[in-house]
Amino acid sequence: MDHSVEVKNLTRVFGDFTAVNRVSFSVAKGEIFGFLGPNGAGKSTTIRMLCGLLLPTSGEGHVGGLDIMNEQEEIKKRIGYMSQKFSLYDDLTVSENLEFFGSIYGLEDKRLGERMDHVINMVDLEDRRDDQVKLLPGGIKQRLALGAAVIHDPEILFLDEPTSGVDPLMRRLFWEQIYAFASQGKTIFITTHYMDEAEHCGRIALIIAGTMMALDTPAGLKASVESDVYRVRTADYLRALDALSGRDWIDEAALFGTDIHVLVKRGGPGAKMLRTVLAEAVHGHATVEKITPTLEDVFVSHAKHQGK
Repeated sequence: MDHSVEVKNLTRVFGDFTAVNRVSFSVAKGEIFGFLGPNGAGKSTTIRMLCGLLLPTSGEGHVGGLDIMNEQEEIKKRIGYMSQKFSLYDDLTVSENLEFFGSIYGLEDKRLGERMDHVINMVDLEDRRDDQVKLLPGGIKQRLALGAAVIHDPEILFLDEPTSGVDPLMRRLFWEQIYAFASQGKTIFITTHYMDEAEHCGRIALIIAGTMMALDTPAGLKASVESDVYRVRTADYLRALDALSGRDWIDEAALFGTDIHVLVKRGGPGAKMLRTVLAEAVHGHATVEKITPTLEDVFVSHAKHQGK
């Protein structure tokens, strides 16, 4: 299988702090690959190393067949990169920003004009073409930032938390565009801390505190959870959570909204014991249902093991 990204033992240290610790993975051409983890997990540091913006402390990696240690400038020409923070120029218009970024990538004359028109149409900004960026709402700036990242038609696209802070509708529209890129054979590497968003990826690498804890399809990750998962619903969910926490036959109990997900050791006490505990804590006003693990359960399970 051809790979767009290959990384082995990638490490980045800042002083006494190890931001990324011996991470290894590969991304196939045309794959939507998710890098999932909480804020501060090392996602942005990893993506910056892959984009040629930050040298690794050790390890090795290739992007589009180019060495991330020695060919950073060539990598930058061949990829699209959308950072967490807007890289747009507030005092320039939508068109001027696209013209600037297109020229950086070597586009000019007719080709530059064609790509600008294509991108403006793609992100639906025709009526904003002459607006200054500083006057645009955040969601529209996000769309323009995505357009600027793909104006040179790269084969590999790195998106660092591209939907952070935007509304659900805008997130859906972003994912529609990501699917469109993938259908053209482009490779998408996307970091996120949204569990539901990660479900859209072909494979997901779970990173916690700089360490890659798991790598699989969403279904494979859920199947890997080594506990039975139960959903508890009760009006007095805080009292119920307190009653369930700390019992030696429960791996973890965590709030998911006002529900409680309880990870019970395989072969240990199940729904009957949970109902007994809850009957005492909330006088039986609770429902207990065994469920298929979610990605949130995967994360909670791995986070618990990381903390040991």
